[in-house]
Amino acid sequence: MNRFALAVLASAISSSAMAQQHGHSPYAGHEAREIKSLSEADIKELRRGGGCGLALAAELNGIPGPAHVLELKDHIGLTPGQVAAIEALFARMQIEAREAGERLIAAERAIEAAFRSGNLTSDRLRPLIADAATARGELRYVHLSYHLSTPALLTADQIAAYGRLRGYRADPCASVPEGHDAEKWRRHNKCGQSR
Repeated sequence: MNRFALAVLASAISSSAMAQQHGHSPYAGHEAREIKSLSEADIKELRRGGGCGLALAAELNGIPGPAHVLELKDHIGLTPGQVAAIEALFARMQIEAREAGERLIAAERAIEAAFRSGNLTSDRLRPLIADAATARGELRYVHLSYHLSTPALLTADQIAAYGRLRGYRADPCASVPEGHDAEKWRRHNKCGQSR
């Protein structure tokens, strides 16, 4: 899970626990957001072209993406030619992801404006939701498609090294990857339980 997704999850859990203690909604305070469905951190992540956890289907099935491959370039032995090719791939992905992220922000802003107007009908709501779902799907496609393009630029040994360095093992309970909360990691991977 990337840092953005972890931060969102931790914030939601913390907010929910505090809200339950005091009888408040876990969404208390969100009413001040410009777009209620997106935090400032969400918007910032979308505008920088971040993955927002949308490529987990590829990442966790052994298909690395360009961003994390570049982060580990010195550890997996990328050649200068590989670095150049993956940097070019990453640059193209960033452009497409930023554009798709802006479309998602605009779609969520349109839903927000429609609810603020006070005269939204269910007939008007359906296409707004469809637009937002399409924008999110396009963003997810961008990230997943670049994961599909990356392995062709790597050797099998580099892909295996990438997986090990990212903490992916046949047995996720064997060790907790650096940067992960050990208790949450073990609970998520059902360590100590029959899986």
